[in-house]
Amino acid sequence: MGRKIISIFMLGLAGYFVFENRYRVMNMLLGNRFLRRVAVGSIMGLPGIRSKMMDSLFSGPSEFQ
Repeated sequence: MGRKIISIFMLGLAGYFVFENRYRVMNMLLGNRFLRRVAVGSIMGLPGIRSKMMDSLFSGPSEFQ
């Protein structure tokens, strides 16, 4: 019982640390070329996000004059 409480507390403490330093952690992770490729590849693998991103990037002007 005591080990479980300690592990939950440590997990919460680690989550708090990552949340407080989230931008520093994100810059560190995305600064690595391999991790950046993995992150972009996994995000682009999600169909909803991919379609929204492609629509916003490659859509033409909404009104031709």
